[in-house]
Amino acid sequence: MDSLGALNVFVQAAETRSFTATGRQLGVSSSAVGKSVARLEERLGVRLFHRSTRAITLTPEGQMFLERCRRIFSEMEAAELELSQTRAHPAGILRVSLPLVGMLMMPTVSAFLEAWPEIELDLDFSDRLVDVIEEGYDAVIRTGEPSDSRLMTRRLGTFRFRLVGSPAYFGRHGTPETPAELVRHRCLHHRYPTTGKLEEWLVVDENGTRIEDLPRAAVSNAIEPLLHMAEQGRGIACLPDFAVRSLCRQNRLVSVLDDAVKNTGAFRILWPSSRHLSPKLRVFVDFMADTLFAERE
Repeated sequence: MDSLGALNVFVQAAETRSFTATGRQLGVSSSAVGKSVARLEERLGVRLFHRSTRAITLTPEGQMFLERCRRIFSEMEAAELELSQTRAHPAGILRVSLPLVGMLMMPTVSAFLEAWPEIELDLDFSDRLVDVIEEGYDAVIRTGEPSDSRLMTRRLGTFRFRLVGSPAYFGRHGTPETPAELVRHRCLHHRYPTTGKLEEWLVVDENGTRIEDLPRAAVSNAIEPLLHMAEQGRGIACLPDFAVRSLCRQNRLVSVLDDAVKNTGAFRILWPSSRHLSPKLRVFVDFMADTLFAERE
């Protein structure tokens, strides 16, 4: 058990790149962490970290040892999970990263918390590309196709985009009957926060020709301000259907030119392939897949 404790200290230090941060996580001093790592290095006969006054980094031997330690702890986790599968009520902390648009998933997330009250969700909202394994997430939800071979994935569902504006806006400016008429309207655009590029409106006319050079009344790197501006009659926005569904049902927004909009997307949940799907993660994945896109107009 002492050896496992030393391995745990090493793994924590490798992931935080800091003896001080590791000490805070484990409730010990930074010097105790350093001494534990030094004893481990002495026993192994290799240097595991390069040390400087500002940071620590893994040596090649340390990187190799880290992967082996992760497999050891993964096997221990798997053994524990096999014993816990019989538990009727999955419980514990589930750390999940969601995109910023994930704020609009909160009704589904809230319903999950009601269904599984013994699971504590630790949610992080960000559009940056997170390293699921290095940053210690149980899972991440993102759009697009997966590119990390270390991760398992499951599609939660697909969505399409809709052009929406308020009844008051269309009352003042008229409702566009053809895609070409959009060039005479106030358009509210979304800018990707990670790249700074505008999200394209894939709107085509009856001949399949794409409508380009649409006006810009406002640009935002988050969807919530676009929703607000559209509802307040400031223009037309191109937004995911799940984000506007409720407002359309309440007639606070109106959808136009549905057949002309070709933007689509998909959400996926990803988790480390080295880890077994724990009961708490399994019920979260199943719940999101069954519920997130269940309601369609």
